[in-house]
Amino acid sequence: MAKKITLPAGTKIPHHLAIIPDGNRRWAREKGLLTLEGHRRGFEVGIKIARACRDFGIHTLSFWAFSTENWQRSKQEIAYLMRLYHRFLDQFLAEAKKEEVRIIHLGRKDRLEKSLILKLKKAEEETKNYQKHIFNLALDYGGRDEILRAIGELLAKFKVQSSKFKVDEKEFEKYLDTADQPYPYPDLMIRTSGELRTSGLLLWQSAYTELYFEKDYFPDLTPEHIKKAILAYSQRQRRFGA
Repeated sequence: MAKKITLPAGTKIPHHLAIIPDGNRRWAREKGLLTLEGHRRGFEVGIKIARACRDFGIHTLSFWAFSTENWQRSKQEIAYLMRLYHRFLDQFLAEAKKEEVRIIHLGRKDRLEKSLILKLKKAEEETKNYQKHIFNLALDYGGRDEILRAIGELLAKFKVQSSKFKVDEKEFEKYLDTADQPYPYPDLMIRTSGELRTSGLLLWQSAYTELYFEKDYFPDLTPEHIKKAILAYSQRQRRFGA
């Protein structure tokens, strides 16, 4: 059994960590492997990282698996990714129940294949009462798309009472994918592979998120990388504009 990694006493732990797992395909190409092998390796690493985050005491983990722009990839790659998401939900649901992890899907449900949507809904339903941890799985997710969907739901709500239509931040947030979560705003966001952008993950929620860019590709990510990021976060002074 691998030795559990611990943090120094007094370390400030983020309530909510968001991860952009970038570099699966580049990792595979540099090793002379099929790009699909990079996704398979990333899938395995993702499960280990989720466990490590719980061990570190992180309450909410958001993991961006598939963006609204990823539909532009080849049909073969998309089909393989969808099979991995099926596998992930099959494997992770039992673990989530044991560890009291609430699974929440962030993103659109109208474009994913029906069987995957059913698994997402099943996972959400069977874990909806857990409060110990939250795992946000961002599938067919885009930050701008989330905001547009939230506005659409708001407009639908006030359709009859158009004269009373008044929106402030608190009202708007009720329609985001992270509504009703105790820690909807990421404290820390990690992007792997050396890319220096967030690409719109949790665009509304991440206004004051601390960013950490890791040069290694996601398939090489380990709990030690997460520990380094948490320690860097712990040393930062967060003022929120004050």
